[in-house]
Parts: sequence; C-alpha cells; structure tokens
Amino acid sequence: MKKVKQERRRSNSRQKRRLREHKRSMLVVSAVIILLGAIVFVNSMTLRAKEKAYQEQEIELKQQIEEENQKTKEIDKLEEYVGTDAYIEDMAREKLGMVYKDEIIFKAE
Repeated sequence: MKKVKQERRRSNSRQKRRLREHKRSMLVVSAVIILLGAIVFVNSMTLRAKEKAYQEQEIELKQQIEEENQKTKEIDKLEEYVGTDAYIEDMAREKLGMVYKDEIIFKAE
C-alpha cells in the first residue's frame, strides 16, 4: 500500500512538474508570438509611411513630366517659327531696325 501511495505521489508530482513546464512553454511561445506580431505591426506602419511618400513623389514627378512635355511643345513651335520668313522679318525689324521702302515710321518723343 505504501508503495502504491508513493507511486501515486511521484506520478502526481511528475504530472504537476510537466504541467508547470507545459505552462512555461506556452507562456514563452505566446510571448514570442506577441513580440513577432508587434514587430510586423511596426514594420507595416513604416512601409505605409514609405508608400505614402513614394506616391507623393510619383505625383510630383508626373507633374514635372507634364511641364517638360509642355516646354517641348513650345520649343517645337518656336523651332518651326524660326524657319519661317515671318521670323526673319520680325528679327530684321526688331534687331536691325529695318523697314520696307514704303513704310512710315512714327517715333514717340
């Protein structure tokens, strides 16, 4: 009988020890999972902030591209105009002060 009681006590103490170890293990695993969740959350917030900054930068770059396209169109128009007789006539009047023979020039005093 004594042996049976001793064995029961030993098995009970072993079960209690195993239960304590199991609880500790579960606590450690839970802590690790919570820590990983926190790390993922912080990283996701950082990535969202970067994404927002990149979207703003993309909008600015698209605006710059549009402005440059407008400048290119203006330069193309000017290039076409420079090759015309009207441009040559305007420059002769402006820079060289040339006029047609039958033109009358009025100057303000």
